[in-house]
Amino acid sequence: MLQPLDRATKQRLVDEISPWHHSIDLGDGVVTPGGKTPHHHHDELRRLRLPDMVNKSVLDIGAWDGYYTFLAEGAGASRVVALDHYAWSIDFKKTTAYTVRQQAAGQPIRAFHTVPDLWDPVGLPGKRGFDLASRALNSRAEVVVDDFMTMDLARLGTFDVVLFLGVIYHLEEPLCALRRLRQVTRGVAIIESEAVLLPGSLGQPLWQFADIEHFNDDPSIWWVPTAEGLRAMCFAAGFSRAEIVAGPPQPLLPRRAEAEHYRGVVHAYAPA
Repeated sequence: MLQPLDRATKQRLVDEISPWHHSIDLGDGVVTPGGKTPHHHHDELRRLRLPDMVNKSVLDIGAWDGYYTFLAEGAGASRVVALDHYAWSIDFKKTTAYTVRQQAAGQPIRAFHTVPDLWDPVGLPGKRGFDLASRALNSRAEVVVDDFMTMDLARLGTFDVVLFLGVIYHLEEPLCALRRLRQVTRGVAIIESEAVLLPGSLGQPLWQFADIEHFNDDPSIWWVPTAEGLRAMCFAAGFSRAEIVAGPPQPLLPRRAEAEHYRGVVHAYAPA
């Protein structure tokens, strides 16, 4: 059994990991310096409108540093499974330098899993943050390192609540992904995604193919839906009910004649 970490040790270990994606309170005043700040998480939780997770089973797909995995545990979930492989396999310490080099040379930024120096599915450098937070929080969450799109879903079973946050727009085949999501959902799936409002498209179920130049030079973004497009595809995937709980923000001024991006959220329910 691992010994508890004192404050100084927690802080030292947190500082050794860079960058962090999530801001996680590890206790003793130690908070991981995530790119998603505590304010960002607060705003995200407001938009997600997560259901009651007391005594529920929860699957966190794309767990990364584990903010939502540990949140579910703290909310009283009876079983929590953290699933990831992509973020855990990337050496994020090297991705910034790689991106800068490619831009300076006028070369395209390739998907990180195609760059051998950045991709390590054995050593899992991107999982160090999750492992440290799990230890500091004495987490009992089950950990599955696998590709949600290709793994045997029978290994997972089905869950009352499935978190699919910031994942769908990174996948080449979103309808296939949502059909697989339906297979592991016996209650509700919370789907959060980069979304777009296209000029004249309000209320239209559309999906935009991503142009890398418009998405922070991120080659892992493939498709960006309208909120209605995400909802419609949930029905096509076999969910019986789907509700948009976060759509385009209300404009303070007349909308511009160009695409507007926001974070959309849909709650998709399995048939009773």
